[in-house]
Amino acid sequence: MKKTSFGKPLLALVVCCLFCIGSLWCQSDQRYFDDAPRRSENVRLTILNPTKGNIETLVELRKQSLISIQDLIVIGLFHEKQVEDREVARSYEEAAKFAEENGHDWIKFHRLTEGLDLKTLFQNNDLSEELIKIFSYSDGLILFGGDDIPPAVYEEKTSLLVDISTPYRSYLEIAAVFHLLGGWQDKNFESYLESFPEFPILGLCLGSQSMNVGTGGTLYQDIPSEIYGIKYVEEIIAMTRENWHKNPYSKFSPQDFRSSNMHRIKLRENGKFVKEWGFKKEDAPFIYSSHHQAVRKLGKGIRVIATSMDGKVIEAIEHEIYPNVLGVQFHPESRNIWDATKKSRLTPEDTEDINLLSILEDNAPSLDFHKKIWSWFTQKLKASHKHRMKDRH
Repeated sequence: MKKTSFGKPLLALVVCCLFCIGSLWCQSDQRYFDDAPRRSENVRLTILNPTKGNIETLVELRKQSLISIQDLIVIGLFHEKQVEDREVARSYEEAAKFAEENGHDWIKFHRLTEGLDLKTLFQNNDLSEELIKIFSYSDGLILFGGDDIPPAVYEEKTSLLVDISTPYRSYLEIAAVFHLLGGWQDKNFESYLESFPEFPILGLCLGSQSMNVGTGGTLYQDIPSEIYGIKYVEEIIAMTRENWHKNPYSKFSPQDFRSSNMHRIKLRENGKFVKEWGFKKEDAPFIYSSHHQAVRKLGKGIRVIATSMDGKVIEAIEHEIYPNVLGVQFHPESRNIWDATKKSRLTPEDTEDINLLSILEDNAPSLDFHKKIWSWFTQKLKASHKHRMKDRH
């Protein structure tokens, strides 16, 4: 009887795996800030979680002239522990490939390697020196949306409704926020913005939650059950759509509907939307929303500037001291609301596919409100760059 040899196939498999892993690390093993000059004519925007989707979003925002900066460099910042997750690693690799294949040489990456541990997030740690260097070489920061923050970060038990799929991403982003803004965790910690208070930071959905948790705040781990006392999808459907922060119809199979919803928000007169941007507190712009968690106890220095129409869910926050820190519990960056060709149905009652951009256009001042977010952030990035050019040597 002829023996079957597994030696060669096994060796080939091992070589193939090593090649794949090596290829992945070639894409992700980039450290832009190691060789970057402290002084640069380019405006440098650092983003957290540089997935292909987030990179494509930035490309679209520039294409739509929503981020109108010609000499822009975007640096995607991540930690090597994040790419231990196969899906995350693939997404980062695809982002690098997308940038290279489309000639987007203004997109760079930086991989952090020093210790990242839940117990040391809110203190000087192995990452502190490198984070401060990155902030000092950057003109601003964006925190994108994503999955749930581990409740252990804000010292709470974990609800069964929480989905923790990217813990190291949360650790990195929350540590970054704490180093930037400080927090209740250590009131004597010297934050970066104490020296550079004009540094612009924009948090989008999860990014807004990270800003609150990073400064010592907490979250509602599930809006329907903790705020409204309901636990079934049908009960959410029975509510007004103003209280849908995620589309309940996306829970049903087949999933014919987006997980997102369009609903209005209420602006508070104490915040930049009204005091600085010229909107009225009576304005109720539509926003694009997809989340099941929300800010609960406020972090150090955090102020509420917008809520849901019933006032129960915090929709936007800013910092009381640092003027260019803004977090929104929605998605003004989403390509779904800027692409006039994209159409979809949100509920079974929709008789035809809807273009979400048209909802913003038809419900003033919704479109102007979204455009203002990006014109404000762009302006602050340019101002930060101009100011920092005087200090870089």
